[in-house]
Amino acid sequence: MALRILIFMLLAFALYFWGLGNHGLLEPDEGRYSEIPREMRESGDFITPKLNYIKYFEKPVLHYWLTASAQAVFGENEFSGRFWPALLALGGVLCTFVLAKSMFGRETALYSSVILTTSLVYFAIGQINITDMPLSFFLTLSMTGFWFGLEKNRRFYLLFYAGAALALLTKGLIGIVLPGGIIFWYMILTRRWDIVRSALYIPGIILFFVLALPWFIAVCFINSDFFYFFFIQEHFLRYATQMHGRYEPSWFFIPILLVGLFPWTGLLPGSFRTVIPSRLRSFGREKKEELFLFLWFTVIFVFFSLSNSKLIPYIIPVFPPLAILMGKVLHRITEDENHRGARRFLIWNSLFLIPFILALFIYPFVNNRISALELLPYSLPVALLLSGFVTAGWIFYRRGNRRLMASALCILAFLTMFSFKRVFLLYDSLLSARELASAIGEFRIPGDVIAQYGNYDQGLPFYLKQRLVLVNYLGELEFGAKQEKDPSWFIGDAQLKELWNGDKRVILVINADRLENVTEFLDPPLSSIVAKTDKRIVLVNRP
Repeated sequence: MALRILIFMLLAFALYFWGLGNHGLLEPDEGRYSEIPREMRESGDFITPKLNYIKYFEKPVLHYWLTASAQAVFGENEFSGRFWPALLALGGVLCTFVLAKSMFGRETALYSSVILTTSLVYFAIGQINITDMPLSFFLTLSMTGFWFGLEKNRRFYLLFYAGAALALLTKGLIGIVLPGGIIFWYMILTRRWDIVRSALYIPGIILFFVLALPWFIAVCFINSDFFYFFFIQEHFLRYATQMHGRYEPSWFFIPILLVGLFPWTGLLPGSFRTVIPSRLRSFGREKKEELFLFLWFTVIFVFFSLSNSKLIPYIIPVFPPLAILMGKVLHRITEDENHRGARRFLIWNSLFLIPFILALFIYPFVNNRISALELLPYSLPVALLLSGFVTAGWIFYRRGNRRLMASALCILAFLTMFSFKRVFLLYDSLLSARELASAIGEFRIPGDVIAQYGNYDQGLPFYLKQRLVLVNYLGELEFGAKQEKDPSWFIGDAQLKELWNGDKRVILVINADRLENVTEFLDPPLSSIVAKTDKRIVLVNRP
């Protein structure tokens, strides 16, 4: 068993850190969450987050601090930006292992860890510099601490309160609301009223306030406009309205969850079935572990499903409890040769995976964005490994060796994720500003003004280490732009024309499809075009 755990640890570390910095920062999120810490380090101001050198209050500060610390150690590059999400993804796997081992034993813990590590969306988000994986880790730490505090020793509540505080510092009030909702419904359904007295642990409460309050007090003291924008607009209005244009139907996360659990989705029906007690009258009195995990999943899933603002990464925190429930099913399959769960798992998995495999084979030939020759080297290996996953499951099932079946599927799941990892290289050319920044850097000289028309590639300031003048664009910078005292950083057509014809050397970045709009009032000669990428054109007023 110890050897298997060691092999798993090595594979997991290699999967999450190998090639982590090979591709450019993906727009817009990775550019944003790398640039804000860079500006913090440049200015020395670690209290007020700024993006393109203006206030940016959409998220709390902890993720910026973590990324800034990685930049201090590894340099200002792609690897440092993704270091903490990858590390905390593995931290979530560790919490999952510890919690599953306490609940159901070491074998289930190992299977649960493999399932979580190799679930498609969990792995993918662990490779991207955004706040959702840190949030998922701190929530997982918090709920693990709660369970151990309730069932073993109250001192573990320190982990519960610390995790909630750090989740609050990562993404706001959901760091309190989600754990509170899970605990509330667990208390109601199990009728364990003693949870209130047990969980109100004074040292933990003190620790929560010591961790969470200082930054909020400091940022509110320095910025009187922070409280309304962050707590009212970015929490209540964002959740209840469509102000950010991220509305999706209430069922949006169902297909995301099914695809996100690939290649293990076939275990999901069985994992839900394990929550149901032998007699309904025993609901809440037996299978308390399964109920706790199910509520952990359900509260978070329903909370975000009811929101008017939805993005794929929001449901990452539901993957650890699901992985434990699914790991329990997989372990039971390997232990009981007569258990019909193996056949059910393989049937469900075939129903979910085969259409996805066919889509991977067909899509390169029917899409109109990228040629089949360019796409097939990325989609074909994933499709073949998933085909092997389905086939191997049935072969070992027919032979009656359930343990060998589980081991083979775990290995194939790792190989599938290693293969999927290469897909990020494809998105390097589609969603990164690195190539554009490199092209600009070849002819930029000190003192140049860099402007972008009608858009904002958030990785450009990071790569160029320079502030951009934004023309006819505010977007999510609108709040900070209103606080900006110098109007020359946010301008319109008339101001751009004046800047272009002025004394300064200006580098202008525009969308390829907007060149005609610009030439109508700038009238630049063809020699002004100094660089091109697939989507952007770069002009300079003094070549």
